[in-house]
Amino acid sequence: MRTWGGDQVDEAVAGCLAALRPVVDRDWAAVKAGRLEWSCHTTAFHIAEDLFAYAGQLAGRAQEDYVPVELILDGDPDNSGLLQVIETMGVLLATTVRATPPGVRAFHPYPFRSADREGFAAMGIAEVLLHTHDIAEGLGLAYEPPAELCEGVLTRLFPHVKPGPAPWPTLLWATGRGDLPDRAPVTEWRWRNNLVIDAERLTLTGVRPAAARDLSLGGDGGFAWAEDGPYEGTRDAAGMLVQAYEAGVHRPEFGVFALVRHEDGRAIGGMGFHSAPDEEGRVEIGYDLVPSARGQGYATEALRALSRWALQRDDVRVVFATVERENKASRSVVTRAGFTQVSDDGTHLAYVLRRGSA
Repeated sequence: MRTWGGDQVDEAVAGCLAALRPVVDRDWAAVKAGRLEWSCHTTAFHIAEDLFAYAGQLAGRAQEDYVPVELILDGDPDNSGLLQVIETMGVLLATTVRATPPGVRAFHPYPFRSADREGFAAMGIAEVLLHTHDIAEGLGLAYEPPAELCEGVLTRLFPHVKPGPAPWPTLLWATGRGDLPDRAPVTEWRWRNNLVIDAERLTLTGVRPAAARDLSLGGDGGFAWAEDGPYEGTRDAAGMLVQAYEAGVHRPEFGVFALVRHEDGRAIGGMGFHSAPDEEGRVEIGYDLVPSARGQGYATEALRALSRWALQRDDVRVVFATVERENKASRSVVTRAGFTQVSDDGTHLAYVLRRGSA
């Protein structure tokens, strides 16, 4: 899968500069930026602030809160000076993203209190695209960023949003800046960075729709896999995730997780939910491992961690798993993870883990 991050930050910032440089002689302070209450001048500085802040969070590996630092302009720069600040802060974020290893995460509140390098890149790109749009709208300029950039932001920060007829109008709608046919206006929204769950020897890393699509098509999904991975079951699960995303019913926290081994950063399998919990609070879980990682307790460890996370939620009461009768290894996994067998149809065995027993 193509690396997504620093190059896309550069592209977004270059598009911002190209759109706004022809009008640096206008009075940006006197014009409101689109639907915002801010002026175009304030909004331009806000773009630079966001790029700076995201670079700082990621570079500093902040874990509990925002790094206590702010960007302050020297004097009162004109509009050309503001664009120079945006350009500089864009380089800062792009360089930081490129220098950050894939597994590193830093604090961001929405929605799971952390983001990785792709998440920070996507948030920075979104700020550039959306606020350039706001300024352009205020100044009466035409502006439309590349569809690929918009789609990258949607699949990384808005995985719960059903794709629309085109990425840019969908991104504008998702952030309360536009309308889409047959969809109610958006009045409140937040980023949705992917979820990670730590286990003893593994990290369960939420698979984004963009990565799932790549996996389903035979790619690596952006993960460094063990030599014999990914396994067929992970690719099938990724395809189901893509279908749910395209149908607008994907709930990212109940999607697919890549099992990434701490010792070498290799993905060794996939685990996830078949869908969101039903009305009775029941959710079904499935998993697989690459052959070289089997028999070492990884699946049991991951299943315990993911089940524990699920049963701590108010909307989950029971975790359910179905195992082929002949699959003795998988039966051992669910049993060691604390599941209890509840049925046997001759071909498959059903197991459950209830709240209070995890």
